[in-house]
Amino acid sequence: MTNDDTITWGELLKVTAEDLGNQQEARWLCEHAGGFDRQEFDAAATELVSERAGIALRKMVSRRLAGEPLQYVMSRWAFRHLDVLVDKRVLIPRPETEEVVQSALDLARAVIKNLNRKIRLADLGTGSGVIGLSLASELPRGSSEVWLTDVSSDALDVARANLAGSGLLDGDVRVAEGNWLEAFARVDELSRNSFDLIVSNPPYIARGDASVESVVSDYEPHVALFAGDDGLDAYREIVPAARDWLVSDGWLVLEIGHDQGDALRRMLEQNRFKNIEIRQDLALRDRIALGQKSNSI
Repeated sequence: MTNDDTITWGELLKVTAEDLGNQQEARWLCEHAGGFDRQEFDAAATELVSERAGIALRKMVSRRLAGEPLQYVMSRWAFRHLDVLVDKRVLIPRPETEEVVQSALDLARAVIKNLNRKIRLADLGTGSGVIGLSLASELPRGSSEVWLTDVSSDALDVARANLAGSGLLDGDVRVAEGNWLEAFARVDELSRNSFDLIVSNPPYIARGDASVESVVSDYEPHVALFAGDDGLDAYREIVPAARDWLVSDGWLVLEIGHDQGDALRRMLEQNRFKNIEIRQDLALRDRIALGQKSNSI
């Protein structure tokens, strides 16, 4: 990248694209370095780049060329309608998880309509908070109370920062630190059988899975990626505990690995869930497991 302090943004975009070999990533980094949105960047194409912006861009390009994920380099990423803080403390939000949110939203809206009361939801292992914050922001204001949990205090710091920037009220979204549903045992105002919907994108990659790309395993937090020898350890904790915390006919929604549909169906059946469904993502791979708490003993 050039050190010329008389370069315009349009010229710098061209140079950056050549360095990265990716026009779109180059544009995103230039916009981020200059503090522009898309339209503002187009309007600034003939403006000179400030020294500060040029230095910031050079640092980001160096990190990207070293292999660091673009999302961490920018420290921001879009998820549904949210723009969230993302760094090495949390998993990078992915498009498949947006589909999980949509399934949870559809169920939550139906529950609100049927019960005609404020409902309580939980996002377990929230990481950056994107699932829970999406639910809280896309459901009618005042219709839900959403709890975010994570065993990592670092991850919850990111979630709290994203909550602060979301415009949501603290009373609508609450945070509890702890492992899965154990986080609620220390919250006096919560009791078992009190959640209408529980959703989670837990770690589901088997330890030693050779298909995991190095850009994932080298940068993203392993606690959010790997779950035992078969990738099912987190579900073994979440599914039985969810029965204790869900109301009668409450819903459990889980993101799953592409080859875990049959295992999750069996697990939900063994724990007496009904209306079990394994849904596929846009790539036609198993991605979502959901079930409703049965009243049977």
